[in-house]
Amino acid sequence: MQISNRTKHAKAEGAFEVLARAQQIERETGVKVVHMEIGEPDFPTPKGIVEACKKSLDDGLTHYTPAGGIPEFREAVARHLSKTRNITIDPENVLIAAGGKLLIYATCVTFLEPGDECIVPDPGYPPYQSAVSLAGGIPIPLPLTEENGYQVTAEELEKRITPKTKLIIINTPQNPTGGVLSKTELEKMAEVVKRSNAVVFSDEIYSDLIYSEEDKHFSIASVPGMLDRTVLMDGMSKTFSMTGWRLGYAAVPHQFYGSMKKIVNNTVSCCPAFTQMAGIEALEGNNPEVHMMWEHFKERRDIIYTLVNEIPGMSMIKPKGAFYAFVNVKPILDKYHLTSADLAEIFLQKAFVACLSGSIFGKQGDSYIRFSYATSKEDIQRGMAHIKKLIETEYPV
Repeated sequence: MQISNRTKHAKAEGAFEVLARAQQIERETGVKVVHMEIGEPDFPTPKGIVEACKKSLDDGLTHYTPAGGIPEFREAVARHLSKTRNITIDPENVLIAAGGKLLIYATCVTFLEPGDECIVPDPGYPPYQSAVSLAGGIPIPLPLTEENGYQVTAEELEKRITPKTKLIIINTPQNPTGGVLSKTELEKMAEVVKRSNAVVFSDEIYSDLIYSEEDKHFSIASVPGMLDRTVLMDGMSKTFSMTGWRLGYAAVPHQFYGSMKKIVNNTVSCCPAFTQMAGIEALEGNNPEVHMMWEHFKERRDIIYTLVNEIPGMSMIKPKGAFYAFVNVKPILDKYHLTSADLAEIFLQKAFVACLSGSIFGKQGDSYIRFSYATSKEDIQRGMAHIKKLIETEYPV
């Protein structure tokens, strides 16, 4: 007996593997590790959202729901997307799923036949490539570089589109770089897409986590002519600190909706009613904690940006969104003949700071380390102090 090649070659998400390794080190050594590996807000879910869930449980909303989501939540999502993206979303086009990953997978399975190509950002969120491969497709990396602020350019996109290109995945704000795609570039990309046979999957899970007025979120679905060929995905995990609730949603063009809903129906059946009722409260209730979290993330971004750039051999540009610092460590790697995976392990073993190798996110990340600043200011300061001391004493550049 043997497992399929698709499963054999699929990769687990590195952040969870590093988390397990860090926890093992904590158990074995008794030393507290600074956790900067997981992209998870360190705040509790806002109280009003939790109370809405409790009420739903008390009201007996504990049974199966429609595969596409309960009508009340689909309507709330449609209102939210219509307002924030300046487009008109029909609730009938809203698909609810147990987290954004399932929507990534459902999209890949819906559009890719074996041998079809899907363009993915590099560096990019690792499950993109895994989902493409599991669906039998071929991931085609689209390089993002520090030199141009991690912008995707229409020219680079067009170079990679072939007759086999069936899907294009974009992400803004970005994991792992913190880059934000500009309205101007997205409009240019849209014109390229319109000349192809490809559908766009737009991952906008960090849409509310942008830290300057000049970099407001813009969706490619808002470009005239793109709504009918874009699967627009967002969710509750990052903005509302609801990672464990597993609640994502997408606006899906009507001609594809039934096919994608089949994937949800045949994997998780449906999402619980009580989490969806909590989702309504998140999108439409009064939750002042959400802005408070945004303010903390912005302050932490500024802190880590300053501290990283004070460490010899390490540098970064200031992230515009999300909550990640993508740090260039090439001088250290070159001098000591290390890989980014080697250095991430050194930081864990010797500085007790858990972070991710940039190579996890694609070839373009080979010279980088990703730190999540979705942790306390004190932990950021302590972690960077440990790393600075280690670099200055054992790996001077």
